[in-house]
Amino acid sequence: MWSWVAHRVTGIGIFFFLFAHVLDTALVRVSPEAYNEVIDTYKNPIVGLLEVGLVAAVVFHAFNGLRIVLVDFWSKGPRYQKHMFATVLVLWVVLMVPFTIRHLSHVFGG
Repeated sequence: MWSWVAHRVTGIGIFFFLFAHVLDTALVRVSPEAYNEVIDTYKNPIVGLLEVGLVAAVVFHAFNGLRIVLVDFWSKGPRYQKHMFATVLVLWVVLMVPFTIRHLSHVFGG
């Protein structure tokens, strides 16, 4: 059940990010100066931390989506769904730990 909740929450979060991204990118057609000002506001540690959350959401959502496809379309999927969810979590941690370390070292001036 928690994977179902996490998949929905990450999907909604990614949707809202994409919505905001399309809006701020569209601003370049209205006023390039205003676009540059908006982009400059993103260059701070809080947004750097939010970027880690965004990447975490995208990576989890992608791997869990593949797991859902396997559960739905592979005849043995339902039998192995708990094992596949554990695999999703392990892959997520394996990818997120090095990314987080590297990204935050750039965010905080490393």
